[in-house]
Amino acid sequence: MPNPLTAPYGSWNSPLTSDRIVSESIRLGQITLDGDRIFWIENRPKEGGRNTIVRRDAEGILHDLTPAPLNVRSRVHEYGGGAYCVADGVVYFSNFSDQRLYRQHPGKAPEPITADARMCYADGIMDQRRQRLLCIREDHTLADQEPQNSIVSIPLDNGSGHTCGDILVSGNDFYASPRLSPDGQQLAWLTWNHPNMPWDGTELWVADLGQDGSTQRPRCVAGGTGVSIFQPEWSPDGRLHFVSDQSGWWNLYRLDDEHATALYPMEAEFGEPQWVFGQRLYAFESPDHVICAYTQNGFWYLGRLDTARHTLERFDLPYTTFDDVHVEQSRILCTASSPADPTSLIQIDADSQAVTVLRRSVDFSPDPRYLSMPSAITYPTKDGSTGHAFYYPPHNADYQAPPSERPPLLVKSHGGPTGASSPTFNLMIQFWTSRGFAVLDVNYGGSTGYGKAYRERLNGQWGIVDVDDCVSAVMALIDRNVVDPERVTITGGSAGGFTTLCALTFRDCFTAGSSYYGVSDLEALVRDTHKFESRYLDRLVGPLPERKDLYDQRSPIHFTDRLSAPLILFQGLEDKVVPPNQAENMFNAVKAKGLPVAYIAFEGEQHGFRQAKHIKQVLDNELYFYSKIFGFVPADPVEAFPIANLET
Repeated sequence: MPNPLTAPYGSWNSPLTSDRIVSESIRLGQITLDGDRIFWIENRPKEGGRNTIVRRDAEGILHDLTPAPLNVRSRVHEYGGGAYCVADGVVYFSNFSDQRLYRQHPGKAPEPITADARMCYADGIMDQRRQRLLCIREDHTLADQEPQNSIVSIPLDNGSGHTCGDILVSGNDFYASPRLSPDGQQLAWLTWNHPNMPWDGTELWVADLGQDGSTQRPRCVAGGTGVSIFQPEWSPDGRLHFVSDQSGWWNLYRLDDEHATALYPMEAEFGEPQWVFGQRLYAFESPDHVICAYTQNGFWYLGRLDTARHTLERFDLPYTTFDDVHVEQSRILCTASSPADPTSLIQIDADSQAVTVLRRSVDFSPDPRYLSMPSAITYPTKDGSTGHAFYYPPHNADYQAPPSERPPLLVKSHGGPTGASSPTFNLMIQFWTSRGFAVLDVNYGGSTGYGKAYRERLNGQWGIVDVDDCVSAVMALIDRNVVDPERVTITGGSAGGFTTLCALTFRDCFTAGSSYYGVSDLEALVRDTHKFESRYLDRLVGPLPERKDLYDQRSPIHFTDRLSAPLILFQGLEDKVVPPNQAENMFNAVKAKGLPVAYIAFEGEQHGFRQAKHIKQVLDNELYFYSKIFGFVPADPVEAFPIANLET
């Protein structure tokens, strides 16, 4: 092996190019089992970010089911999820462009089964006995009012495209997770009301189903204003299970005579924030054996919980994240990844724990010589807590930096803000580390995976605790003398974009930043955003109009005079969560101040970029921007673009 070349950090040549990242990557999700067939959704950037359903038959042959231009994606809560279900080989799915439900028989073209494009559907399940779908419906037909959410029944014998469904359960602001008991006699569901988000407080309800399918004797059996319930499921013998954070951790419970019994109390999270529908972290191998994913200190594990003996067997698997868990007889299906293994759909033999990879999100096998392996770090926070982050050092076997140089640091602030970063294979991180950047992926206060108390550190403190934790994490690395304090940039999307803008405005730690569809004006966000998040800030900041002072104090758009670092902003022009005017107003204000700033907007993108050409452009633009700000020459032939107030 030749000796590595000496070159400045940032200028290293990497095989992980933006072209390769977008051309050879897909996203995998929403696994469904139907007999010996496996279904899942693939999001394909090369097809403009279209979601298609793929079926793997018993012989292992893959079939694309959803013909273009149909796009399997729901807009309920805007984030969607739970966009399809399968019964006896027939697929039922929500199409993004018209939000109608479609039915697709094997070998036939899809046909619409709902009528009004202003009705959105998600989280559907089949009621075989009554030949109907049960699902969440979001009704946008009422002018000048919030959309109305309910659980509805969609009859399947009414012909095509003539129904909007019959309401079974309504009256609350939000519903999720309708789950039918194995005998078809009971229906369970989750519900919550403003200003709660589902990780703040939800109620688990159960009702009997009458002969006509109507709900009877509905009753609340768990949860409440301050207790979050996640993923209700019926065991094969008809006992209702769910995840609750009533102990301070999302643990698994069973309903025994309408009393909640903790099945294995531990300081670990068996749940996660319900940003989308259809999340599944556990499934039943048998009435008394649950295959479950759980997280401790940022790392995910998969195991078998014996609910009779109250024991938990952790599987010995080479992965650090698990999601979308399903079980069928002796096989376990889920998605999994590690820092060295791209997210894959895997099948695990429940007895031997042997793993078979069925589908990979990346077509090529990444060369470990160009992969940076993360380490979990902790650090003291300003409020006396302990912060968490994952640190990725720069790594490229072909290069080394001059002995006296320390690497630039890219700090990542995840979205949500109720979310978390995990130590997983992430080409968007390896893109930077293989070019000579260090990356710090911060799980600031408010992140999930570290217990309820850590999650609630952000209550009333958004824009303060998250920013302080990012700064504290950076200072911990600077104290270790492993990064260049003069070249520290922060980046984030959505809520992470808000943290980025606050950090650049209200702190002096960062020398550049990039905001992806980030929030710059909190009050405008509340005024313009969608129903699901319209009261989110009541808890994170305070109620309006009573605490308008806090909204003004924490909105970077009002304090651009304090901002002293260059900034690049990326925005989708069809974003309904954080509208484009947030980025546009920030760009104009920073430009007027005379700081280097760029604004890149994309037609056809919503909240999060899905099209390959745009993902590539974002990577190239951000690399070019940092090269001009930090003074290195990138090895990649990236296209120049105008940066206001900077000679390029």
